[in-house]
Amino acid sequence: MNYRHIYHAGNFADVLKHAVLVNVIRYFERKEAAFRVLDTHAGIGQYDLSSGEAEKTGEWRDGIGRLLDADLPEKVAPLLRPYLDCVRALNPDMGPVMGPNGGIKSYPGSPRLARMLLRKQDRLSLMELHPADYETLHAAFDGDYQVRATHLDGWLALAGHLPPKERRGIVLVDPPFEEPGEFDRLADGLAKAHRRFATGTYLLWYPIKKGAPVAAFHQKLKELAIPKILCAELVVRSERDAEGLAGSGLVIVNPPYTLAGELDILLPYLKTCLAQDRFARAGSFWIAGETAHEKEDGR
Repeated sequence: MNYRHIYHAGNFADVLKHAVLVNVIRYFERKEAAFRVLDTHAGIGQYDLSSGEAEKTGEWRDGIGRLLDADLPEKVAPLLRPYLDCVRALNPDMGPVMGPNGGIKSYPGSPRLARMLLRKQDRLSLMELHPADYETLHAAFDGDYQVRATHLDGWLALAGHLPPKERRGIVLVDPPFEEPGEFDRLADGLAKAHRRFATGTYLLWYPIKKGAPVAAFHQKLKELAIPKILCAELVVRSERDAEGLAGSGLVIVNPPYTLAGELDILLPYLKTCLAQDRFARAGSFWIAGETAHEKEDGR
């Protein structure tokens, strides 16, 4: 595998994924009982945005960069502040982000975000297949008794590491989508995992770009007959003639009951803040359960 997330760290897709992940973790913390976060494609855990790789694309500037300098509306602030506070905690001397020198140097991937939020009774399991990235990940959490990093294909973790012994868990599946058939693989992986751990909350990330079989993917998820599947999408530019990523989606299985309402507030703001052209759109809808109608802004 050749995918390296350092080129894309902190971009608009990370903003959607990480903002939702943080809110789901905070919901789990409403109960005292321990839970586990399983990250199947963990990466290196934390990213240096001043590195040559990150600066080569500069994608973070149109993602987390815009968000950190924004004045958050009153209703949006509680939904984004915990996530943004984690980013700021890694950049204590941060000035204006979009200034000439840029104020943000370090960005937390999902492993670091999850670890920053865990209580002493909670645990974090990280899977990473890329050899060099695994070594970096392992070193970052070496000696941390709440975290276990494993050199493993994340798809295998969906079968071999579920259910967690805590019986409460969040499973993040964020594959690189380097190979054909990854959408089918994602749906099939969810089906297997759900049979083993039906009460878990799953977050499945997918890309939105020209030619991506998103509609067929949603239909396949619907056919799994899983009771509750919520979907959030953020598209920042036209998909018709765009090269590369135009947007991304996040499928949430067994979402917290508060999440649909939170997305109704959060997604329109993210569209406004992160839009790159007039075709930007954002919305949430139920693939299965709750309501069948779509709630979307800008389609």
